Amino acid sequence: MLVNLTELFASQLGHKEKREIMPEMEVFQSGTESFRILHKTPVNFTFTNLASGKVRVEGEAEVVLLMQCSRCLKDVEQEIKLSFELDVVSPEVPSEYADGEAFMEGYGLNVESLLDNEILMSLPTKVLCRPDCKGICRVCGKDLNLGECGCDTFVPDPRMAAIKDIFNANKEV
Repeated sequence: MLVNLTELFASQLGHKEKREIMPEMEVFQSGTESFRILHKTPVNFTFTNLASGKVRVEGEAEVVLLMQCSRCLKDVEQEIKLSFELDVVSPEVPSEYADGEAFMEGYGLNVESLLDNEILMSLPTKVLCRPDCKGICRVCGKDLNLGECGCDTFVPDPRMAAIKDIFNANKEV
């Protein structure tokens, strides 16, 4: 969705305009992963003319993504609050003055591209279904939150591997 900023670029210095825009996106694509958007709020934009051909774009929104727990792979609803501020310029102004030129298409602000970037920057590094999630068993794949599986999960110290080899080599058959 493009928001035409032509009038704002030409308006008087300090002119503010507020707009509420509902994003059209239903899925957030992050590299090879895609997350379904379960809930989204309209983006509350405030546009402020900073100079001739230069506008500050401020916005706030919330999205809820359906993600997977990093430990047990259960589905988790992850709420992400977005808050951003960037300056955009019209095509006539040299682009060295703006930080949001990647979101501009002529005189239009690409809202979907801007929101994609903001969601990507706000994604948590690790998603957990609960803080004490035990994950899944490395041997059988059972969800350890439901109970122990009884598998032998002993991992020997790799620093002792050379000594173990010496003992195994000298072992009588």
